[in-house]
Amino acid sequence: MKRDKPKYKQIVDAAVIVIAENGYHQAQVSKIAKEAGVADGTIYLYFKNKEDILISVFREKMGVFVDNVKEILKKEISATEMLARMIENHFSLLNGDRHLAIVTQLELRQSNKELRNRINEVLKEYLTLLDTILKEGIEKGEFDKQIDIRLARQMVFGTIDETITSWVMNDQKYDLMKLAPEVHRLILNGMKA
Repeated sequence: MKRDKPKYKQIVDAAVIVIAENGYHQAQVSKIAKEAGVADGTIYLYFKNKEDILISVFREKMGVFVDNVKEILKKEISATEMLARMIENHFSLLNGDRHLAIVTQLELRQSNKELRNRINEVLKEYLTLLDTILKEGIEKGEFDKQIDIRLARQMVFGTIDETITSWVMNDQKYDLMKLAPEVHRLILNGMKA
């Protein structure tokens, strides 16, 4: 599979930088190729077009978020602690890669409807893992039994997402990681049993 080849990851990583620095619409395939250190034609051995590159970037990078949450779910900890670690992980990954933060928080939002639908498909697995944490918290009596899972998911993810977007829009001038415990506390107060 193409995704297992070294140049695939090289191109995906280069695309994150080029899209973050130029914007999706100005991120030409030739710029991505140059940043990746490959010939323009090499890009098309791995991707159909620029849209395919953007979806692949999101799928690959979101895969890291998903894998990390799966590891959190394996631990013998409370749902409250799982939620705290999920929030911290989300903040940490984007805090550690400012280009990826720009791409996920700004550039993925400006896409057409078909592209947004494909991005939402990738996001579903992550949100399903969040549902698992919420359901476990309800079952263990940590979270209010009357919580609407769908609404709680939107509240949790929306708060994480908007907090990070605001940080990106403010040129990442403050410490995002200091906000993670406060976001967790505020969310938890809204869901406590």
